[in-house]
Amino acid sequence: MLTLASEVEVLARFGRALADPIRCRVLLALRAAPAYPSELAESLRVSRTRLSNHLACLRDCGLVVTVPDGRRTRYELADPRLGHALDDLRTAVLAVETDRTCLDAAEKGCC
Repeated sequence: MLTLASEVEVLARFGRALADPIRCRVLLALRAAPAYPSELAESLRVSRTRLSNHLACLRDCGLVVTVPDGRRTRYELADPRLGHALDDLRTAVLAVETDRTCLDAAEKGCC
């Protein structure tokens, strides 16, 4: 059964999905067009097994859905507005200190 997530839960799921560079690349690829896992694995240059794990995470987060296509399964963004959100995030300007990384902040309980 599908349910609607709260605003906070949506942001947490989106953040969890974006926390990994491969998942970011998958989302950006699906922003451009729906794709099959074999095509994604080849274009992103990751193993199918590794990609499968990331697609499962993105499905669990509610960001991508599967669409049966004969004997194959195609992946696409769960909502077209996610593509707009990704565009907005890509073009956002972040204020960061050049001598610090998010990993430095993580040690202090941030990020």
